[in-house]
Amino acid sequence: MSEIYVLLFNARTENEGIHTVQMGDRNKILMFESEDDATRYALLLEAQDFPTPTVEPFDSEEIEEFCRQADYDWEVISEGELAIPPEQNVENITWGEDEEPEKSTETETTTSEMSSEELEQIRRKLEGLL
Repeated sequence: MSEIYVLLFNARTENEGIHTVQMGDRNKILMFESEDDATRYALLLEAQDFPTPTVEPFDSEEIEEFCRQADYDWEVISEGELAIPPEQNVENITWGEDEEPEKSTETETTTSEMSSEELEQIRRKLEGLL
């Protein structure tokens, strides 16, 4: 059992949701080994006008079990690995109390699909965080 960090929206409320990255028709939860790396990713989301998530610690096995039950993929982001959110965000964090929560998702954009201008913008944003 190891502690990891995930991003939650509306943490510790009835309207809580976990941040996912949408890749095709699949959702993936990012599990960060480092709280600092998770916080950096959350700040990058905020810089893209995405609602600010809360960084929360969890046992990795608990999140993996959640992913299996929800039929989600997961990825462990190693300490020091720079994860960058996709440019295109889909905000969907409000759901009714009687229905299954729809998780916040992003549309994945691969580096080969990004223009050099978009990559330069991301680089500037990251440098601004340092």
